[in-house]
Amino acid sequence: MADFPILYTTQAVNADGITGQAYVPAGLAVPVSSPLSATEGTNPEQLVGLALSTCLNATLAAIEAEHHYPHQSTVVTTVQLSRDRFGYQFWVDAQVTIPTVDATTAARWLALAESRCPVAKLLGASATVKIHL
Repeated sequence: MADFPILYTTQAVNADGITGQAYVPAGLAVPVSSPLSATEGTNPEQLVGLALSTCLNATLAAIEAEHHYPHQSTVVTTVQLSRDRFGYQFWVDAQVTIPTVDATTAARWLALAESRCPVAKLLGASATVKIHL
């Protein structure tokens, strides 16, 4: 458990597997399906991409505000699914754009965002995750 006070707790529930529905109690509910089928629905790849893009860009927005810049950053995360020796794996590529600052400042802000964003901290140590300008 964390050494710091818990600020927020949520749950995500999936009882159906890759075809059916996943939900957050008293909140979001989404149909889920395999990205390898024609069935309509959200898949884990999309959810991972949304989680990283949203968390990282929200963190960058806070950093921009700390430096008195308007929010201009964009994070486009591509998630690819491939087979490996044991089943499947994700390849994640997060492309960050901060158009209002020079490259040195953008790199510094991105490094700071990666150290603050919980999703980037969770995924960033993986050899199959790349976060870059």
